[in-house]
Amino acid sequence: MSRNKETLAPDYFEGLYASDIDPWKFATSAYERDKYAETLASLPRPRYLRGLEIGCSIGVLTAQLAPRCDRLLAVDVSATALADARRRCQSCSNVEFAQMFAPREWPEGEFDLILLSEVVYYLDAHDVAALAARVSAALTFGGHVVLVHWTGETNYPLSGDEAAELFISCLGHFVETVGAHRFREYRLDVLARR
Repeated sequence: MSRNKETLAPDYFEGLYASDIDPWKFATSAYERDKYAETLASLPRPRYLRGLEIGCSIGVLTAQLAPRCDRLLAVDVSATALADARRRCQSCSNVEFAQMFAPREWPEGEFDLILLSEVVYYLDAHDVAALAARVSAALTFGGHVVLVHWTGETNYPLSGDEAAELFISCLGHFVETVGAHRFREYRLDVLARR
């Protein structure tokens, strides 16, 4: 399978959602259900003041993460996905949604939790470094970054392992790894700001 060499553009995702509102079966697959449970179980704290979810898609994980945050900002590049996420999370008064193309666009303020679930491998190496710089500037002292990536073969710019390892390397001594879990189909890394 040949790989895309550059960061996947917003049109790529909008096209996927236009033909199928749940192209990765977030709402129905056992893989996603189990991965979400492991992701939430990996969070080092029971609650966070202000969370940021990059690539929230249709909001399935967002709805499950919301009770763990006083405030949660969920962003995605796709307007179609965000419309569905808003419907799914309409009872979550602490959740705000925004359309952004991270890392080129980034929200203001600081966060004590930043979740990057199955998104970093859509970026090329240059944008992974830019994402790490954005995270470094936005993560509060003692805050956590959670990375989750499928480790199978893709046509994305980076594999799941390459994406996670490059991102962690770009953060350098800014963070320490407090959780590293490898499952049959994905890896889950939890980082804490020093």
